Amino acid sequence: MAPLRAPVTAAVAPTLEDVEVGLLLEGVRQQYGIDLGRFGSPPLRRRLRRCLAAEGVETFSALQDRVLHDPGCLHRFVRAVAVQVTGMFRDPRMFEAVRRQVVPWLRTHPSIRVWQAGCSSGEEAYSMAILLDEEGLLERARIYASDVDTEVLGRAREGRVPVRRLAAYAEAHRRAGGSSPLLDHLRVEGDWAVLDARLRSRITWLEHNLGTDGSFNDFHLLLCSNVLMYLDRAPRSHALEVLGGSVVMFGFLGLGSRELLGPGVESAGFRHVAGGEVNLYKRVP
Repeated sequence: MAPLRAPVTAAVAPTLEDVEVGLLLEGVRQQYGIDLGRFGSPPLRRRLRRCLAAEGVETFSALQDRVLHDPGCLHRFVRAVAVQVTGMFRDPRMFEAVRRQVVPWLRTHPSIRVWQAGCSSGEEAYSMAILLDEEGLLERARIYASDVDTEVLGRAREGRVPVRRLAAYAEAHRRAGGSSPLLDHLRVEGDWAVLDARLRSRITWLEHNLGTDGSFNDFHLLLCSNVLMYLDRAPRSHALEVLGGSVVMFGFLGLGSRELLGPGVESAGFRHVAGGEVNLYKRVP
């Protein structure tokens, strides 16, 4: 009996569109250090085609030319393709860990500096303001919320979230250890809920690119989620250096559940202090 052999499958030649999409993503990676190539093909193609229509161009080659030469187009492109997952108290476990492990240490400081890096549309910065208010620390705190996208920062400054998402946000707030009703910190105006002006006044919004820009202060608490995963190796290394160098001694650094400092964390001066998938680190001598 002849041995079984695996069927021979003919190689499928890439289409012209495949080539154009590959060149577009590779151009963005090489020029800006932003790696968007990890996304599944069908969802990626749908988002890319919507981007074509929004930019009024017919081919991905034309889109590549515009993205590489127009910073405004780049921001729109990344926002359209790299679907930003954010929300108030988006990772309740991280906020609960901050309450339990970071807040007691923050109480020992007359002034507190917090950096929410890669803040997107601002919901996580709003969440930090609420947490600090509930812990009686808001008046001595300044929250710096940064993002590379100036347009999304403009929306973040408004302090608004959709009313339709309040129920989910309230549940996340409860799981994060919230000590008061979420609506105590918001004012409903039609289809929107607006963060209390006293809380908004404690947030400073600024444009900052983690992949290229340097540190601008020393922080007692630094949170950065879903940013490093989009950076290529060199800008990611730069970003980690900036993040690590921006935390005061005995301060804390929180990353997303799929983002790690990498090997040699303890020797580099950071120790993991939370259990499970909560990536909360403390800077130690």
